[in-house]
Amino acid sequence: MPASSLDRDQALDLYRRMHVIRQCEEQLARSHQRGLVHGACHTYVGEEAIAVGVCAHLSRKDVVFSTHRGHGHALAKGVPPKQLIAELFGRATGCSHGRGGSMHLFSPEVGMMGTSGIVGPCILQATGAGYTFKLLQQDQVGVAFFGDGAVNNGAFHEGLNLASIWKLPVLFICENNQFATEVPFSYAAGNPNVGERGSAYGMPGITLDGNDVRAIHQAAGEAIARAKAGEGPTLIECRTYRTRAHAEGMGDFGYRTREEVEEWKKRCPIQRFATWIIETKLATAAELKEIASEVETQITEAQSFAEGSPWPEPATAADHIYAPPRVVVEPVAPNPTLPTAATPAPAGSRVITYIKATHEALAEEMAVNPRIFVLGEGIGKRGGNFKTTEGLYDLYGPARLCDTPISERGFVGLGGGAAMTGSRPVIDFMFADFILDSVGEIVNQIAKMQYMSSGRLKMPILMRGCIGIGHSAATHHSGNYYPMYANVPGLRVVVPSTPFDAKGLFKHALRCDDPVMFLEHREILQAKGPVPEGDYEIPFGKAAIVRTGRDVTIVALARMVHLAVEAAESLAAEGISVEVVDPRTVAPLDGETILNSVAKTGRLLIVDEAFGPFGLGGEVAALVADRGFDDLDAPIRRVNGLLTPTPYSPPLEGAVVPKLSEITSAIRDLVAE
Repeated sequence: MPASSLDRDQALDLYRRMHVIRQCEEQLARSHQRGLVHGACHTYVGEEAIAVGVCAHLSRKDVVFSTHRGHGHALAKGVPPKQLIAELFGRATGCSHGRGGSMHLFSPEVGMMGTSGIVGPCILQATGAGYTFKLLQQDQVGVAFFGDGAVNNGAFHEGLNLASIWKLPVLFICENNQFATEVPFSYAAGNPNVGERGSAYGMPGITLDGNDVRAIHQAAGEAIARAKAGEGPTLIECRTYRTRAHAEGMGDFGYRTREEVEEWKKRCPIQRFATWIIETKLATAAELKEIASEVETQITEAQSFAEGSPWPEPATAADHIYAPPRVVVEPVAPNPTLPTAATPAPAGSRVITYIKATHEALAEEMAVNPRIFVLGEGIGKRGGNFKTTEGLYDLYGPARLCDTPISERGFVGLGGGAAMTGSRPVIDFMFADFILDSVGEIVNQIAKMQYMSSGRLKMPILMRGCIGIGHSAATHHSGNYYPMYANVPGLRVVVPSTPFDAKGLFKHALRCDDPVMFLEHREILQAKGPVPEGDYEIPFGKAAIVRTGRDVTIVALARMVHLAVEAAESLAAEGISVEVVDPRTVAPLDGETILNSVAKTGRLLIVDEAFGPFGLGGEVAALVADRGFDDLDAPIRRVNGLLTPTPYSPPLEGAVVPKLSEITSAIRDLVAE
């Protein structure tokens, strides 16, 4: 649309939207001075033309992802001022119900999918939304708004590259306001022309005057039309300036001058647009003044609403960390085709490998749920490094079995955005060590999204990969990271030990609405065991009694379950009866089953390949000491891997892993106490 073709209604709508942002922000600045805003307050004053020029083209189904300076984007996307102000006041009526404040604004009802206090994730999340829309063939677009500081972040490179190679319907809007907090962009960027970078990623890249709402409106309209036509993403740099401090209350003139700020105030996008409207006779100065007056009344009413709104109930502080649990219907009694979660596979079940069991679960769910897709390196035609997706590419094609660049932060963050917008990604990261590049996306975004959105956004993403020591894989292919992830509220952490458990837990993971870390010990991928045919799932938080006993309880995980059972069987000849409990999931942890077992045996040994300090064993020991101390007949003992990076040489590698002999010796010593 040519800039000059705006009609009266369009022009006045843009003008009104800009005034709503400006007046709301000025009111918030005054409120901050009064102490009504309890944390940071990052205003959008001076940049109104960008949010308004872009969002004017978006429907409620189109989605926006933003950064810490997101008030303007939220208002332009349709969040009522009263909800925005109430959020910064920390009130229950705020758009994030008081959970977010200035930097964490959610209103998925109008397509505002959230803002982030971390620079860069919005780029990946918008890319993920684009992937959902392409996968499900929906006529929608994802938009990422970010500052100039984000373009020097790895998320920018990874997100733009992924959007380009898959031609996703995404707009990347860089609001270049000259400073990332207080660091000049001219200093921080080797190439200070952001728009030029588009061509490096194979997409159109343009640079605009960020204070010219007509130029932005035109360019955004063309980019959205291009995206929805299947022609891929566009990068738009809008050069602008924030005329207030980085955040209210911060010093402003240690890194820029008063003269510079005053000069930019003269380029005010609202006044500039008003002049154009009057000169083209689309409206009179009196009519524009009337609009400003109407907005002033709206903001005054919004302020009163926010000040009069109730505080959130303290009792709700831990609500929405996880999705409401699904009801898993289990049979009254086990049978060959549909076992219960509490029983092992029925006798007579076919015997398959662990990796075959998870493959079967994935294949069955992909057949009935078109929203499931898999991202990873080599998981397409090749079928994955461990044959996790073998043959599925031929059935479902490249959109659902999608090979990625070596770009872990990128495709994990993309997966988060995809999950937020209606698809169900499976991230196959091969080795758990590799996904450490994306820990920020997992911990700060994926794990917290349901909580920050007050349960209005779900996060049905499954992240799978290998853990465990063996094969002389050395220190970058051997990590056991389940204690770290179990420490993060919002994540489900699953570590199966048998083919039966692997299939049932994988099925449950593909049906729940929480983010799941599904960690598979490499040394047991080819282990065989009975797995019944037919559909079944194992809910999280239900431990398995792998072997019953009366003298000592062993709690073990993954490969250590196999060693614990072997130790128990060897000691049976000595008259020592060992019960082996496999938690199956580290988060949630089934404490009741562990406590009941210790109440029966009176002794507890925890066997864990991971390090002892700050690990699963410490958590289990604390649980039993707190709630089962009177049942103990001896001190709690632990057998762990050494606290060291994993060495390469076989003798060194063998020295850092718990051995069968160490387990049997620990059992004998414990029983003797």
